[in-house]
Amino acid sequence: MKIGNVELKNNLILAPMAGVTDLPFRLICEEFGPGLVYTEMVSSKGLYYNDHKTQRILDTTEEKHPIAFQIFGSDPETMAFATKLLNDNYPLDILDINMGCPVPKVVKNGDGSALLLDLKKAEEIIKAVVENSRVPVTVKMRTGWDKNDFVADKLAKIAEGNGAKAITIHGRARSEFYSGTSDLDKIKKVKEVVNIPVIGNGDIVDELSAKHMLEYTGVDAIMIGRGALGNPWIFDRINYFFETGKIKPATSNEEKLKIIKKHIEFLTKFKGELVGVKEFRKHIAWYTKGLKNSSEFRNKALQIEEKAELIDLINEYFSTL
Repeated sequence: MKIGNVELKNNLILAPMAGVTDLPFRLICEEFGPGLVYTEMVSSKGLYYNDHKTQRILDTTEEKHPIAFQIFGSDPETMAFATKLLNDNYPLDILDINMGCPVPKVVKNGDGSALLLDLKKAEEIIKAVVENSRVPVTVKMRTGWDKNDFVADKLAKIAEGNGAKAITIHGRARSEFYSGTSDLDKIKKVKEVVNIPVIGNGDIVDELSAKHMLEYTGVDAIMIGRGALGNPWIFDRINYFFETGKIKPATSNEEKLKIIKKHIEFLTKFKGELVGVKEFRKHIAWYTKGLKNSSEFRNKALQIEEKAELIDLINEYFSTL
C-alpha cells in the first residue's frame, strides 16, 4: 500500500491516541511490525507559540520509519505555519489532519470533530496544509457530529479534491465518543466515493475483526487504536493471520513480562524515572487486564514511584501466573 509516495510494508496502522502513542509506546509497537505509526495529536497553536510540551510529543529518537505526525487546529494560517515548521525541522513521512477528536476541550475551540460542522472551514484547512507540505497529507475524521449527521463522504471528497493522499474514517459520530459499535456501512460508503486510499478505524481488537473490516468495507488498510492497549503484539498476530490464515497461539506470560519491562525501560529513559513510572501505571493496568489477581496487583503498583521497586513487584506477580 502507498500513501502518496510513501510505501508501507503492510496495511496495519497504529492510531494516534492522546496520552498513549508517545515515543516509548510507538517503539514497543514497532517491534511487532505495523506498516505505519502515528504520533499523538499535536496542537498547531502549541507549535506556533513554541510550547515545550508540544515539542516533546514530536520526539522520534531511535524510531523506525515511516512515521505520521498528526496536527489539529481550526485556523488555516496557524495550521499552515505548523505544517511548514514540521516539514522543515522534523523527520516526518506523512502529515495527518485531525478532524475526529471528540474530546470537549478540543471541540470547544472549534478543533477536531467540530470541523465536521463546518465543511467550508475544513476545506480551507486541508488546502492550507497541503499547499505547505512536502510530505503526503492525510485526514482523519468521524462519520459526523451525531449518528443522523453523516458528512464523512462529503468531507472525504473535499479532502481528495484538495490534494489529500488518504482518508482515515472512524465509524462513530462525535456524539458517540467510544460507545456502541463502529458503523462499517458508513466506512464502506466513504470508500466508495473516493479514489485515494481509505483506512478503516474502530473496534479492531483481533484477527477476525480485522478481517471483517477489510472484507466488508473494502478499505485499503486498517487502523488499530484501543485494541493495541496492553496488546502491542496485535500487529504481529494480525499480520501472521493475513499471511497464513492461521491464528497464533496466545501470547505467553513470559513474552508479556519481557515487553512490559522493556516498555518501562523506554519510558524511564525518555521521560525520567519519576514521570516514566507514573505514566506506566495506565499501561500496567492494560497489560494485566483479565489476568489472575490483577486487581490486587494493580493496587500495589499504583503506589510505587521507583523503577526498581516496580520491576520487582511485576516479576513477583508474573511468577505467580
